[in-house]
Parts: sequence; C-alpha cells; structure tokens
Amino acid sequence: MSGVVLVGVQWGDEGKGKITDLLASQFDYVVRFQGGNNAGHTVIHDGVKLQLHLIPSGIMYPDVVPVIGNGCVIDPKVLLREMKTLEDQDISTERLLISTNAHLIMPYHRDLDGASELRLGANEIGTTRRGIGPAYSDKATRLGIRMQDLFDRSIFREKVAAALVETNDVLEKIYGLSPYSVEEIAEEYLEYAEILKPHIAEISSILNGAISAGKNVFFEGAQGTLLDIDHGTYPFVTSSNPTAGGACIGTGVGPTRIKRVLGIAKAYITRVGSGPFPTELFDEDGDTFIEIGHEYGTTTGRQRRAGWYDAVITRYAVDVNGLTDLAITKLDVLSAFPTIKICTEYEDARGNRYKTVPGHQSAFHHATPLYEEMPGWNVDITHCRKFEELPQEAQDYINRLEELAGVPVSMIAVGPSREQTIIRRSLV
Repeated sequence: MSGVVLVGVQWGDEGKGKITDLLASQFDYVVRFQGGNNAGHTVIHDGVKLQLHLIPSGIMYPDVVPVIGNGCVIDPKVLLREMKTLEDQDISTERLLISTNAHLIMPYHRDLDGASELRLGANEIGTTRRGIGPAYSDKATRLGIRMQDLFDRSIFREKVAAALVETNDVLEKIYGLSPYSVEEIAEEYLEYAEILKPHIAEISSILNGAISAGKNVFFEGAQGTLLDIDHGTYPFVTSSNPTAGGACIGTGVGPTRIKRVLGIAKAYITRVGSGPFPTELFDEDGDTFIEIGHEYGTTTGRQRRAGWYDAVITRYAVDVNGLTDLAITKLDVLSAFPTIKICTEYEDARGNRYKTVPGHQSAFHHATPLYEEMPGWNVDITHCRKFEELPQEAQDYINRLEELAGVPVSMIAVGPSREQTIIRRSLV
C-alpha cells in the first residue's frame, strides 16, 4: 500500500482534525509531519471536545499507531501535558511514537519568539509566541537540540552550552531578558527524557517498513498551504512546510510512496494573524461567519479573520500540493446566507487578472477579488448524509467548487461531529 497525505488548502483552521479523526480508523499509522504546538486540531470523542496540538488525531483509535515525525518541533512540557489530558479521558498514549530526530523547543525559544514579536510592533508576523520559529531557526543554523540528545547527558549539556553562547547574548543585550544556565535547562529537560524514552523511535525505518508490508499510512499536516514558508504569503507564514512535499521531508518516506493527497478547505475562508487576505470581509457577513462558524483559534483563542471562498487560492493549492481530492468543511455555515459569493479571479490596479496566486507579493497584497454569485439554500443541512439529500443549491455550490478546482470533492462536512460528513469517494 501507499500513503495518503492530508493538507490544508487555505491558511489553516480548515477542519483537518475532524477529517483526520474520521479517516484514521482506516489506517494503521497516522503521522504528524511538521509544525509544533502552534497548530491545533479540535476533535470530538464520546461527546467530549478535545484540543490536540502535537499528538495526531489517530490517537483516538486503539488499533492506530500515532506518530510525531522528524519535521516537527516539540515542546516536551506541552507534549506531556497533552498526553495527560488524553489519559484523563481514558485515551491511551502508550502507542505514541516520536522521531529520534525531531527538534526540541527550548525555554529560550519561547522567550525569543515573544520578544521578537513585541519588538516588531505594528509589523508583527502574528506568531503564536510558542517558540516555533526560533526552534526552526536553530535547526537551520545547526544549533538545534534533538530528541535523541536527551538520552546522552553529556552531549545534551554540550549542545545546550553551544546554543547559549549566542542566545544568552541576544536575550540580554537585545531584549533585556534574563540569560539561561546549562544546569537549569538540564534539570528540567532530562526529567522529560525519562518519561518520553519509551516513545522514541527511528520513524523513517518504521514507516517505510510498514508501507512495504502493505500497511496504510496517513500523513497529517498542520497549518495550511498559504502558511508554507516557501509557498505561502511570506513573511506571514509558519516556519515549516505544511504542503504535501513536507510529508516526505518530515518523515523520511519517499514521494513514490504517496498515493493520494487530500486537501481540506472550508466552504468559506479564514486566517489568524497578519498578512494579505483578498476576500476578507469587514461587514455583517464577516461577523456571521465568525459567530456561526465559531471562528476562534484552537491554539490561541484569537478571533479569526473571515471571507468568502477563494477559488484562486484553491487552484494554487491544487498545483503546489498535487491534490487528488478535496474535502469541503463547514458547508452548514453557509445556510445562513441568501446569496453566496465565490472569488474566481483577482484583478490588480492595472486591470491584470489572475486565476492563480500572483508571483509577486505586492500584487497579492493589493489584489481585488472578482466574485460570482450563487443562490443560497437557507435550510438546515446538518442532518444530510448523502450528497443527493442536500438542497439543489448546495449541490450546485459544491459542483461549482469542484469545477473551479479541477479535482473531485470527495468529502463534505455539514457539522462538527464525525457523523456529520458526506463521503462521495473513498480514500483507501
């Protein structure tokens, strides 16, 4: 068998957690391949709403092995707190595997993240201030501390000491913050090592072996395509690659082993933090999306920005990720609107039109969305379980999104629970 990759089509918050939770039981492994606890997935388990930030949604199923790949950065304190929350709900974390090559978020990373955002002021990027960016920066400059380093105390101290030479200078001289000592960090982090040791594994070998043995592997991305550090709205992006190629880099599984790529998109669009947003609304329609869609960040609690569905971004995501399928979430939210808009193109100040995301950031920042309108349906659709049960207007809307994207809409979510999903095409 081959792998299936799930990615966000927009700026994250598309409902990936619910879709992963729904599909996870069909797979043997569910793998998180990038990001850290700056992401959040909300899933509902036995009527209880759980917020996951690091652990893959497959943790809910006893026959699924949840995996955190080498492309992730891990705050062990947050991870252990999340594991305890699950255990308190009688959800076992015993099966959880963590890559020996995953990098650690250190306490000074959190300090640097927050201080940098404060210093930027009105030009802030809008990070979650959880240390994700500084951890990836240290990884790129070869000053990072990996999970495997926790299990050799002398190497751990040597690497922390090397990182602190420059980091303490920055903390003190630029931001006026207190420096760290090797021993205070070692005292905290080496305790984590004893608890996490049973979960540490060579993930690449395990996953490649599983695929060779005919197992099904599901790769779960966080954030979204437009937050990718290479392909997103730079610099208002995350510090990793949430696009489909990141699944290979973040796990050590080659691209020829990927069978399908599923993109998740809301029936409208939102983003958290700063940066361009062509279809953003500042009127009652935007307020309606936020109120009915409960558009507040799982990780930060920040109110999301909201706008009409952007088919230009979806078209771009299809290309960048090589999408084979789409899942449309929160279609039920659109039941509140008598008329629905879809952005099909952008136009710039010179009258140039774009059917995909412009190559230059200024053109994207100042793009004017061009809309087509479709009639709404104004009826409750949360009970629908087959495509044919949807009102004709809702079917027409989905068919139009499918036509604009050029890939089939294989799943449609009409409510927050696992059962409130229409399956049009199997992924396995």
